Formats: sequence, structure tokens, C-alpha cells
Amino acid sequence: MLQTPASFTPLLVAQESADPLSFLFHAGRLLVRDADLALPDHEVVRSLRLDPQRLQPVGLLGGRYAQAGWIDDEAQAPAGYGWRGLRSLFGELDEALVAVAGRAFQIAEWARTHRFCGVCGSGTALAAGERSFKCTNCGHAAYPRISPAMMVLVRKGDSFLLAQHAQYTVKRFVPLAGFVEAGESIEETVHREVFEEVGLRVHNLRYFGSQSWPFPHSLMIAFTADYLDGEVRTDPNEIVEARWFGPGDEWPERVPQMSISSMLVDAHRPPGR
Repeated sequence: MLQTPASFTPLLVAQESADPLSFLFHAGRLLVRDADLALPDHEVVRSLRLDPQRLQPVGLLGGRYAQAGWIDDEAQAPAGYGWRGLRSLFGELDEALVAVAGRAFQIAEWARTHRFCGVCGSGTALAAGERSFKCTNCGHAAYPRISPAMMVLVRKGDSFLLAQHAQYTVKRFVPLAGFVEAGESIEETVHREVFEEVGLRVHNLRYFGSQSWPFPHSLMIAFTADYLDGEVRTDPNEIVEARWFGPGDEWPERVPQMSISSMLVDAHRPPGR
């Protein structure tokens, strides 16, 4: 699963390094070498002549300093390098490196979008002792954006409810999911989203696990729940199809366990399905 490796230590202050891991992004895509998907070395990064404020500390991966930054112009990619979406690197790069790249992307995007205050428009500066930008005029603080979202696998007897989400680019049966609204607890979100998306009421919520998901800045919090009442009725704006999968059914194809969604399904998949 995509998760922070044990060998990683987050940092708030930049460090001098002769050989940093440099995660550079443009429009959500990572700069890697075409031949072997390696990150750009220090000399390549220096050749880009980036403003030092565009490079933010991420942490130490196995003792090696990692930094994140962004490039405005896609054409600035050096010869022999190109831009790759993080999802396309699943299974091609070391999982620890992809996980830190996901963290780096969120830090780079936060830095890119908070150079100016959202309240008064003045410039911002890094605050001491925390990962935030503080307005130099009004003092407004801006932290990296994190959007909590719930995911739930609903059980009815020995069957589980999976759905095809209308907004997903890949049409695959997966657990129900939705973002937390202002004022909600995560449990309230589960009840609301299940009713809105498929017209069911659930109970006996049980926490399964959580995962940072940098597409672009989610925190996925997964549950199981038991069916209480109602008949499946889908909101076509949200759900293409929803149905129950039991021991005698052909379950959706297994996918690599990079996401907590696939782990949640596989943990409850009948043997041999």
C-alpha cells in the first residue's frame, strides 16, 4: 500500500546536500529520466536555475535529503527527461520512493499556491517551527491542504456492496466513498454518503484503516458497516451502478494493493474470488 516508509523522517527546515532527492513537478506530473525513471541529479536541478523559494524541504529518506519543487513551463524539462503522472509510476518505481513523491507533490503544490495571502493578497513567508506560510501583512496562516474522505464497504449477510462511481476515469466496482463536509464527523459522512449514493441506511461502523492519497490531497479513512434497511437506488450523478457481491458471484478483478480501496475489498473477498 502507498504509505510513508519507516526509513523516512519529515523535515521543516532545508538542509545542505550534495546529492538531494529532488521531486520536481509540473501540472501534477513528476520529472524523471526517460531511460530509467531516475529523479534528476543535483547538476540537472542546478541547470534549471530555480528560485530557491521553489524548493521546499520534504524530509530524509534513508538518510538522504529530499526536496520538492515545481516548474511552470513543461518545456523546461531537460534533454532526456520527461513528465510522468504518479499513478503511472505504480509498480515501476520503488514503493518507498513513490510514497515520498506523493508527499512531495502535496508540499510543492501547497508552496506553489500560497505564495500570496488569500485574505489580503500580500506576500507570504515560511513560518518557524511548522509547515505553514504566514502573510507578511495580516498574519493569515496557510497550511498544506488535506481533504478527508470516507470509504465504506457495506455488508449484508455474506454479500458486500460495490459500485461504479460516475466521476472515476476507470470504471471499476469499488467501495462507496465521499468527502467530509464542513461540520461533519467522519462517521456522519459515512451515513450521509451511503444514503445519498445508494439509498441505504447502515450501522455498526468499524474502522479499517487510513491512507494519504495525493490525488491531489486526500486522506482516505476506510470503514466497514452493516446494512440496516433500504433498497439500492443510485444517484446517476454519483453512481453508474451498484450491486451486491456474494460468495457465488464473479468478483471484480484484483488490482495492485497501492490503494486502501483494493486492500479493503481484498480483505473481504471470498476465497478464490
